[in-house]
Amino acid sequence: MSFLFVSRFAAFYNRNFEKRPVPTLIVTNGVLNSIADAMAQSSTILASTGSVKEVVQQYDTKRTLRFCIFGMAMGPVIGGWMRLIERGIPLRKVGGNGIQLAKRVLADQAIMAPIGLVLFVGSMGIMEGKNTTQLQEKYQDVTALLANWKVWPLIQTINFKLMPLAYRVPFQSTCGIAWTLYLSLLNAK
Repeated sequence: MSFLFVSRFAAFYNRNFEKRPVPTLIVTNGVLNSIADAMAQSSTILASTGSVKEVVQQYDTKRTLRFCIFGMAMGPVIGGWMRLIERGIPLRKVGGNGIQLAKRVLADQAIMAPIGLVLFVGSMGIMEGKNTTQLQEKYQDVTALLANWKVWPLIQTINFKLMPLAYRVPFQSTCGIAWTLYLSLLNAK
């Protein structure tokens, strides 16, 4: 039963990605970022209070909406980045040439990771109503970038080596649920 559902959902996703890649990435990334923030908030509230009732009472739907909006905006950006890497640093063998794969991961971590974090901090700050000084303080904290470089090279190696182009953004976003949990908790500080 669950295999049938997954199979049908994959076929549905593939059809939509082929016909409408940008809207498909917008919806997919928005949903996955919303799930990530919902999990982050729920686990934080539950850990501090031990009460499901408190989760319902304290849950910030506007915060989840901000994560959804950010995810929707980033879906096409990340999709474009994946296409650029695919064309600019082609893998020469099935399964990936080691040097080309390393170049992809290095480019991703040296270029897109800092850009993505700047966009995250800036857009969340703006949506939260932060002023310029508050945003500058957030930008001075490099904790997230350093943590990114500990986690994402391995994830992106798997992504670039094993995932077809159409699945790279959803794979990254699915792995990003835990990462968004981390960013959500970091952003809340």
